[in-house]
Formats: sequence, C-alpha cells, structure tokens
Amino acid sequence: MIRRSKTAKPTVELRPSRIRRQPVREEEKKKLVISEEREIWGGVAGILLFAVALAIATLGVSAATLFHENPAAAAKAAEFQQCYSSDGANCVIDGDTIYVAGEKLAIAGIVAPRIQGARCEDERNQGITAAVQLADLLNSGKVAVGAAVRGPDGQVRRAVAVNGRDVAAAMVGLGAAREDDGGAAPNWCS
Repeated sequence: MIRRSKTAKPTVELRPSRIRRQPVREEEKKKLVISEEREIWGGVAGILLFAVALAIATLGVSAATLFHENPAAAAKAAEFQQCYSSDGANCVIDGDTIYVAGEKLAIAGIVAPRIQGARCEDERNQGITAAVQLADLLNSGKVAVGAAVRGPDGQVRRAVAVNGRDVAAAMVGLGAAREDDGGAAPNWCS
C-alpha cells in the first residue's frame, strides 16, 4: 500500500486592512468633505422645495374655497330685489315687469301702476307698493316662467308662477294690480 503524505496547503498572503492600519490620505478627506457639503445643500434644497410645494398647495386650497359657490350667496343672488337698487340678474322694475336671469319680462294678465312715467304722485306711490309686493311674492317660493304670449295690447308677455300659483292672480288679489282687459290703461290717480 502506498501512503501519500499530507501536503501543506498553500498559504494566502493577506494585505493589511486599510480601515484599521492605514491612515486616510488628504485627498480622500477632501472628497469626504465635498460629499458632506453636497449632502447638506441637497437637504436645504429639499426643504425649500417642500416649502414651495406646501405654499402652492395652501394657495390652491384657499383659491378653491374662496371661489367655491356659497349656497347663501347663491340664494341671495336668486332673490328678487328692486331694480333701482340692485345689480342682480333677478329684479322687479314695477308691479308687472321684472328681470329674470337678466331677461326683461312683462307679466301676462295684469296691468300695474307705473313708477317711471307715472301720471301723478298717487300712481307712483301705488307703483312702488306694487313693486314691493311683487318682490315679496316672487321671493316666497320657486319662480317658474311660462311661454311668451301676446297680450290684448299686442305686447309680448309671459305667465309667471310661484310654487305653481299664478302671480297675476295673486297681484290682483292683493289689490296691487288690475286684470289686463286690453282696454285703455287704468287711471291710478285719485
């Protein structure tokens, strides 16, 4: 039997560790300083970008809430005011003439005293009272405007209703207007 001898394994030569034994050179220190400086400036830039994004988001939310339709403001805009003191799209000119959504309408079926062009002070005062009563009536519910029709005088008029109730009949019932029979304009002066 042949015996083999154990041969020694070749040894590996280890180099000394740079971490523990070799000092860091000056060039490497400068590289470390530059990278630390870049890291600091990168952090500052990140904070600034975050602050700008936050400011833009805040302005966006503010603008959205500022221009968001306010239900109370929308209801106020839908109200009928007197045209002489209102710049809204809905207003009352006199007891039988209104603006609805910026369109001038004469109410079908009635004749009311005039405010502008009144023949006497009594007619003017009755016209103001009729306009106030008409505004109150129109503000009491949902206003619906009917199709255009020609009145007895040939003028284009429209039926107007509040909560399904005819405005012309209500104004006659209040004594603020008279039925339009197509004849001569009533004499409102006493």
